[in-house]
Amino acid sequence: MVTNGKTVKVNYTLKVDGSVIDSSEGREPIEFTAGNRQMIAGFEKAVMGMQVGEKKSFEVSPEEGYGLETPGALQEVPRSQMPAEISLEVGMTLYARGHDGQHIPATVAEARDDVVVMNFNHPLAGKTLHFDVEVVGIR
Repeated sequence: MVTNGKTVKVNYTLKVDGSVIDSSEGREPIEFTAGNRQMIAGFEKAVMGMQVGEKKSFEVSPEEGYGLETPGALQEVPRSQMPAEISLEVGMTLYARGHDGQHIPATVAEARDDVVVMNFNHPLAGKTLHFDVEVVGIR
């Protein structure tokens, strides 16, 4: 049974707004340690207590997923600070470097002549996540 500290392997399909956006189909199952915050909170809560071979469908709210969209995560960046060789298009993902040196993904929300509006929200922020999961291993 899935409990805190157990290493769990699951096959999964993730749908958002009716479309499959991620799946382990054709790949190895995802593996994580239950209770170690390696997965979003709502996912971990939903798989707790499941047994090997058990299948389950569940929804994860934005609050227990990737959070709500934060208006403050939209930032205007002067066009002059963007790489000149990149043809910016709304929806494309660019990576900024954080204070700790890690790369932070940001989506182009708007591209004007003088300013680019970048959205630093997680792409799944504000979304209800629909999972189909099968536990294939517990140790």
